[in-house]
Amino acid sequence: MEEATYYTQEGLDKLRDEVRYLTTTGRQLISKAIAEARDKGDLSENAEYDAAKEAQGLHEAKISKLKNTLASARLIDESKMDLSKVLALSIVKIKNVKNGATMTYQLVAESEADVKTGKISVKSPIAQGLLGKSVGEFAEIEVPAGKMQFEVLEISR
Repeated sequence: MEEATYYTQEGLDKLRDEVRYLTTTGRQLISKAIAEARDKGDLSENAEYDAAKEAQGLHEAKISKLKNTLASARLIDESKMDLSKVLALSIVKIKNVKNGATMTYQLVAESEADVKTGKISVKSPIAQGLLGKSVGEFAEIEVPAGKMQFEVLEISR
């Protein structure tokens, strides 16, 4: 079994919806593609049939992976979160010490990460450097561009 992954209610619902879609509509679409390819004649020389069967295998593997993720998923009760330290699901405002730029991120599970909406994976280098820090503390983080230093300005949920 995978290690426990912590989710917001929104992220957990999204994961459940994806599994539901893949096991219902997704499987129906794959079955239809296989049936159409089968109707085109000799299966031994039917590349379309082979591609549809391969797509089915990949689809089932994705369903299996998502079900395993769902089995190890844990919902965090945000009302009981400690706001004195940066934890998974914390919303943290940080300042780049070098250029003074401020950013706000929420630390979420990998599958919920979306940089455009300010959600970064708890496994990302920035999140790993921030975990456990308190307001006013500094985090020196190794990123692809080199070492960066951030100050924790605010922690919320």
